[in-house]
Amino acid sequence: MLVQHILKDKPDGRVITVAPDMSVAEAVEILSANRIGALIVSRDGRHVAGILSERDVVRELGKHGPDCLAQPVARMMTATIVGCAREDSVDEVMRKMTEGRFRHMPVMQGAEMVGLISIGDVVKARLQELAMEKDALEGMIKGF
Repeated sequence: MLVQHILKDKPDGRVITVAPDMSVAEAVEILSANRIGALIVSRDGRHVAGILSERDVVRELGKHGPDCLAQPVARMMTATIVGCAREDSVDEVMRKMTEGRFRHMPVMQGAEMVGLISIGDVVKARLQELAMEKDALEGMIKGF
């Protein structure tokens, strides 16, 4: 299965982005209101400057206390982003996420973001793929 299949199956293809100069407190409100685990940091909604995850926020809260919430997102975000392309396989994306120990990955077409997938999306796609393989094997064994 390919990333493009995951994007097609997502009910809402929009990616919520925040500006790098937004406060972390405002970004946390957006995370909470949308029940999501990460925000793409972008000035224009297409070019990725970084990603801010719940983990990033919790880590900084643990180090610096609640004063860090007044900082701009750009000071807390992860700026080195690993992305994928629509043509990448689910297995390749799962490997990248596991090795990098992150749960969200922007889908890129050249320098522009065209979507965002999570580890939950990837696991769901892989489970669907395994179910289809199981059904096909059962069909072959039973002679269907």
